[in-house]
Amino acid sequence: METMNEKVAMVTGAAAGIGLACAEAFAKAGATVVLVDINEPKEQAGKLVSEGYKAVSYRCDVSDTQAVEEIGRASCRERV
Repeated sequence: METMNEKVAMVTGAAAGIGLACAEAFAKAGATVVLVDINEPKEQAGKLVSEGYKAVSYRCDVSDTQAVEEIGRASCRERV
């Protein structure tokens, strides 16, 4: 059941493990998912997109506040 239609979920640590599992769950619930990780999660986002979900990826160290803010701005500009 899709319950997060028209919502955007930004998931940190999304390249593997619990973060990736959360990103997949949000996508399956209908959210557009922004996958963020210090290790580029491009492949993981691509897999979600190939399965018909909405997802984008960003490489980012979340301890860098400016970088996280820029991802937020970029996501809004791109209307992910």
